[in-house]
Amino acid sequence: MKSKLFLLISVVLFACGNNNTDKKATAEKAENEHAGHTMSMPEDEKGYADSVNSGLIKEDTLKGSPHRTAMNTIGNTHVHIEYSSPGVKGRVIWGGLVAMDKVWVAGAHDATSIRFYKDVLIDNKKIAAGTYAFFTIPGRDSWTLILNTRFNQHLADEYQQAEDVLRVQVKPEAHVFTPRLTYTVDKTADDAGVIRLAWDSIRVSLPFKTI
Repeated sequence: MKSKLFLLISVVLFACGNNNTDKKATAEKAENEHAGHTMSMPEDEKGYADSVNSGLIKEDTLKGSPHRTAMNTIGNTHVHIEYSSPGVKGRVIWGGLVAMDKVWVAGAHDATSIRFYKDVLIDNKKIAAGTYAFFTIPGRDSWTLILNTRFNQHLADEYQQAEDVLRVQVKPEAHVFTPRLTYTVDKTADDAGVIRLAWDSIRVSLPFKTI
């Protein structure tokens, strides 16, 4: 009887020991994966583009266009933007790198995407919750801002106007020099906000209201 009891206690202790070992191994694995994720963060997550824009980095030498995000919650609606951020780097942007009066991806690489988590009103038109590609047509005196249903596309290679859900005409504004293209989602009222694109010395804005 005593030997059976001893055997039972030994088995329980062994199982508990293995369980603690498994928990420790799982925690260490998670910590290592987190450390690896931190080490492989995109450039923007390390603050590169913001450091260039703020002047902390005096010379923008990074090749390519780092991935960036912009987001905010306005009223009952979360707005999330994914985009690539090219740099000026001494180039002529408007009418040079970016052609005027032609559809532009409003970033680099894949189309900039804007996700509305709930319905919004833009230019008095209801835009259903969902993810859209954001394109623009830059002009000297007026820009066309576009929301397009095909958000998963490269540049404007597959852009089709028939897939647009919104086109809005806006006036470009003179803006403080912004070396790396930057989007923001700014609150303007409890139930209203504005999506802003700033690059070089120009900014354009897309106001919206929550429903």
